[in-house]
Amino acid sequence: MKPKQTFTLILALAFLAILALPLAAKPGKVKVFIIMGQSNTLEMGRVKGDKEGTLEHAIKNEQLYPFMVDDAGNWTTRNDVRNVHTQGSGGPDGRGGVRRNDWLTVSGGKIGIEIGIGHQLGDALDEPVLILKSSIGNRSLGWDLLPPGSPRHEVETTDKKTGKKITLVTPAHNDEVRHASWTKGEVPAPPKHTWHAGLQYLGDVARAKKVLEDLGKYYPDATEYEVAGFLWWQGDKDRYNVAHATVYEKNLHQLFKSLRKDFNAPKAKMVVATLGQTNKDTASGNEKLIIDGMFAFGKAHKGDAAIVYTNPISMGSSSNAHYGGNAKTYMNVGIGMGKAMAKLLAGD
Repeated sequence: MKPKQTFTLILALAFLAILALPLAAKPGKVKVFIIMGQSNTLEMGRVKGDKEGTLEHAIKNEQLYPFMVDDAGNWTTRNDVRNVHTQGSGGPDGRGGVRRNDWLTVSGGKIGIEIGIGHQLGDALDEPVLILKSSIGNRSLGWDLLPPGSPRHEVETTDKKTGKKITLVTPAHNDEVRHASWTKGEVPAPPKHTWHAGLQYLGDVARAKKVLEDLGKYYPDATEYEVAGFLWWQGDKDRYNVAHATVYEKNLHQLFKSLRKDFNAPKAKMVVATLGQTNKDTASGNEKLIIDGMFAFGKAHKGDAAIVYTNPISMGSSSNAHYGGNAKTYMNVGIGMGKAMAKLLAGD
């Protein structure tokens, strides 16, 4: 065979070999799970250090969470679970943006509940998973995160200063009265700020939607998604306002309804975690109102929602102190929430 013919044949065979190579498979429809709440959902668990409460100590000295490291002792990375966190203060135009966009792994000095959630859902599902967190600290369901459709509520209570019975009013979503609550018949003067009931809800939802609108940027090569579930760990700020604590259950019902509507996810499930310091058997006051409301919500939505009781698995201090930064709290609660969501999706 002549040299030219030989070269042409080699090129043809090489081209055919390239065609025979399998194309890189694009991910299927991504299952999206949205984390919302307040500072409980943020990365507060300490990673480094050989002392009680850090993730490194839990793994090396207590032999916990073996799936977190490989045989060489390096942090594992899941290439089937994407971890995205968007955060901003206030409404859709508030300051903020995407703070994390990577495959699920440990990077930096802190972890949050998304690590445990992501591992559980990644193990349970065949589809690609996107854990999308849209939250910021110091927000209440009865005020900042109040969902659309929420009406005003009246709550009878006792004035701590006078001992007299009073009626408190909680605002409706985007109420013209821009206060977290007020005494009936005594509408306070308008505040100087422009905040209104539910402003943070609108912002958190809008920021999450912005991520989903550019899906391929946050889950490479993905083109389709389904919002399959919501994960809610919140309640700390509401426990400082008796009116908010009293109507916490009602607001949870409306929250679930609104999230399903806003994300066009009528069949999405919801997992709610209780505050770690609250014991369901001995709780009193506002904390009892909140935890009872959570369990009542779960009972009313059996099969669609689940409650994770975190008191037995929380370490460190309380929610307002971020559990002392104890990584085991964030791992345990995340694993618990992930397992609960997986069971809901499986219909168990």
